[in-house]
Amino acid sequence: MAERLGRSALRGRLRRLRLRWIRFTQPVLGRLRSRWRSSLKLRTMTITGLITGVMILIAGTFVLTSVGDDLYSTRRAQVLQDSARATTAAQRTIDASDVNGRAAMNNLAFSVRRTVQDTSASTLIYMRRQPDQLPMPDAPVDSAPPQLVDVVTPELADAVRNGEAPQYWQPVTLTDDSGETSPGILVASTITFPGTTGTYDLFIGYNLSDTERALGFITRTLALTALFLMLLIGGLVWTISNIVFRPIRVAADTSRRLAAGDGHARMPLQNDEHFDQLSRGFNEMADTLQSRIDELDRLSEMQQRFVSDVSHELRTPLTTVRLASEVLKSQTQDPESPQARAIEVLGDQVDRFESLLTDLLEISRYDAGRVVIETEPTNLVALTNEVVEGLRPLSESPIEVRTEGGFTMVDVDARRIRRIISNLVGNAIEHGEGRPILVSIDSNTGAVAIGVRDWGVGLSGEHVAHVFDRFWRADPSRKRTLGGTGLGLAIAQEDAAVHGGVLEAWSRLGEGSHFLLTVPRGGPGTSFVSPIPLVPEDVEPDQGAVETSSHWLRRAGRRAGRGARR
Repeated sequence: MAERLGRSALRGRLRRLRLRWIRFTQPVLGRLRSRWRSSLKLRTMTITGLITGVMILIAGTFVLTSVGDDLYSTRRAQVLQDSARATTAAQRTIDASDVNGRAAMNNLAFSVRRTVQDTSASTLIYMRRQPDQLPMPDAPVDSAPPQLVDVVTPELADAVRNGEAPQYWQPVTLTDDSGETSPGILVASTITFPGTTGTYDLFIGYNLSDTERALGFITRTLALTALFLMLLIGGLVWTISNIVFRPIRVAADTSRRLAAGDGHARMPLQNDEHFDQLSRGFNEMADTLQSRIDELDRLSEMQQRFVSDVSHELRTPLTTVRLASEVLKSQTQDPESPQARAIEVLGDQVDRFESLLTDLLEISRYDAGRVVIETEPTNLVALTNEVVEGLRPLSESPIEVRTEGGFTMVDVDARRIRRIISNLVGNAIEHGEGRPILVSIDSNTGAVAIGVRDWGVGLSGEHVAHVFDRFWRADPSRKRTLGGTGLGLAIAQEDAAVHGGVLEAWSRLGEGSHFLLTVPRGGPGTSFVSPIPLVPEDVEPDQGAVETSSHWLRRAGRRAGRGARR
C-alpha cells in the first residue's frame, strides 16, 4: 500500500513538473511552432541550413580525421626512424669501447646517453638494467628522468624484454616540470654492454606538442571555414528564397486585396514563364469574377428595387380591395350565406397579403443595407411576458415563462425584438402539437438570452439546416392556424444580427425544437457567451443530431450588423 502511494505521489510530482515546464516554454515554443507552420520560407531555410550544416560537419570531420591520422602516422614514422638511428649509434659506441671497473662503466653509460642525445631529436632518455639478471657491482647506474619513469608500462617493458622486434612503441602523455601535459610517443629498444654487465632497456620519449598545435591550427581553420560557408550559404538561401517566394507573396497580397473588396487588384508579371502564366490566369479569373460580381450587384440592385417598388405599388390596390371587402361585409344581411363566407375568406387573404408585403419590404431594407434601428432601454423579461400573453389565447398548448435573469435594462430596438419573440413563440404554437411550450430567459455579464422550447414533432437534421432560409417550409401542406409568409425566421435572424446577436436553432425528430436568441449587452461587435445552452438539458446527446452552426450565425450577425444604422 505504501509503495503504491509512493508511486502515485511520484507520478503526481512528475505531472506537475511537466505542466510547469509546458507553462514556462509555451510562450516561446508556441510562437515558434506557429511561425514554423505558417511560413514556407522559414521551413525551407531551416531545412536547407540543417542539411548544409550536417554535410559540412561530415566533410569537416572526415577531413580533420584524415589529416590528423596522416600527421600522426608521419610523425610516428619519423620517431621510429630517429629512435632506430639513435639505438644503433649507442650500440656502436658500446661495441667500440674496452672498459673495466665501475667508474669506467659509468663513463661509458654517460657517453651512450650523450650519443643518443646527439643522434636523436629528443632529450628524454631513460636507461635501466633489465631485471632477472645476475647482480653486477660494476654495472652502470640507471638514469631515471621523472617524466619517463611513470609512463613506462609493464606491457611495454615485457614486450621489449621478451619480443624479437628491434623496437617497440606506445602513445603516452608527458608532463613537464610546470605540470603541463602534452601527447608523446615512447620508443623502447635494448642495448648490450660488454662482458657481464648485462642488457639495458633504452626508452626514448618524443614530445608531439608541435603536431598537436598543427592539428589545432587545422581544426580552427576548418571551423572558421565551415562558419563562413554556413553564413555564405545562409545568405544565399535567404536571397534565393526572397527571389523565389516574391511571386507567391505578390499573389497572396493580390488575393488578400481581392478578398477585402478591391476589385481592381491584379498580379503583375514576374518575368518568368510559369509565374507569368499564373499571373495571366489569375488576372483573367479576377476579371471574370469582377464582371460577374458587377453583374450580380446590378441584378441584386434591380431585384431589390423591383421588390421595393412592387411592394409599394401593391399597397394602393390592396387598400382598395380591403375597403371593398369591408363595404361588402357591411352590406351582407345573412352572415351564414355563401356570399358572407366568400367575403370573410377575401378579408383573411387580404390580411395575409398585407403581411407578406410588409415582410418583403423589411427584407429589401436588409438587403439594401438601409436598416435603421432605434434602440432604447428595454426590459426583455417584461417584453417577453407581453408577447406571450398576447399569443396565449391563440394557443392550444400551455405556455410557461421561466425567468432566471434578464431583469436589467438592455439597449435594443424593442419593435424588432418583439417581432423575433412573437415569431418564435408563434412557430412553437404552430408546430407544438398541443404539447407544453417553455420560454426561458436568463442573462450573464455579457448577454441576455431568450429560449423557446417545444416538444412537437421536431425537424430532421437536413431540415434544421434550412430553417432560416427565405420562403422555406419543412411541410408546406401542414395545417397552419397563424398564417405565415415563410419569411419570419429569415427576418428574425436579420433582426438578431443587426443587434450584434445570434439566433440559433436545435431540433430533433420526435423530441421537438429549441430556438435560442442571444443579445449582447454591449451592442454589435462585442464578444459574448450565451447563458442558455442551445441543446436542451432534457435530451440525450446524439452524435448524429444536426443543428445550425452558431459560428456561421455569429459571423452573419456581425456582417449584417455592419450594414445597419443606429
